[in-house]
Amino acid sequence: MSAQTAVMQENAGRAGPDLNTQALRTDARRESLRLLALLSPSLLLVFAIIIVPIGWLFWLSLFDEAGGFSAANYARFFEQASYIKTFVTTFKVAFIVTGACVLLGYPLAYMLSQLPRRAASICLIFVILPFWTSVLVRTYAWLVILQRKGLINSWLIDLGVISQLLIRPLRCRITSQA
Repeated sequence: MSAQTAVMQENAGRAGPDLNTQALRTDARRESLRLLALLSPSLLLVFAIIIVPIGWLFWLSLFDEAGGFSAANYARFFEQASYIKTFVTTFKVAFIVTGACVLLGYPLAYMLSQLPRRAASICLIFVILPFWTSVLVRTYAWLVILQRKGLINSWLIDLGVISQLLIRPLRCRITSQA
């Protein structure tokens, strides 16, 4: 092996990790940008629904009816006992509910994690079941509103917009092709 080949291999050995590190950093930056692109719609939604209204309320709280800068709203909050009582009650309820969820939730989660897979799946159904009640109630409400003799059809008939029920049973005609 010549001296020149040895020097080239030594330089390649030094440049290799640097090039690899640089390529890994570039890939990490690309992945971060992709994740940010995927998150941007939800971040915009959170900004539009939560941040903007709260910021607007905060901005309005700093001004009085005449439009001048004032801390009168904050002074009124601390002067009236009903506001303070409501504030304290809200935090008491929040702490009690959080404590109850921790005391009940962690043991339940631990128990579910220790059960065999089939038993854990069955128990998880009972945990998730209460979340379905709102879907069931909403579905039943839509059925009541939209059925043949439901609210919408009845109101349209009473208002004279239609003269008969909008939704009629389907009638099938069988014709023979001879």
